[in-house]
Amino acid sequence: MAPQTTTLTTSYTSPTNAPFAIAESIPAPPPTASLDAASKSKYLAALRASVASAQDKINQELTARMKEDKKREEAAGLKHPVDDEKEEENYGEEVQGEED
Repeated sequence: MAPQTTTLTTSYTSPTNAPFAIAESIPAPPPTASLDAASKSKYLAALRASVASAQDKINQELTARMKEDKKREEAAGLKHPVDDEKEEENYGEEVQGEED
């Protein structure tokens, strides 16, 4: 008998961008009768890897859509008020000298 699997799925819709869906197969959780530490660890490791893989794919898709949005705004003559390169360079850092 082949091991059972389940699927981690996500979907995205937007009024201005194409939708996307991501599916990651993961092994089904072990039956509760056989929940020893090794089985739990194996299942949780597979789940963690699937979530990380899905997150990477989601980030790629959303980044592509953000670039599309920016190009669309620039083509319409709108100036983007945020310097994306500067924001990315300073991501997670406190920037000195900025006032709210």
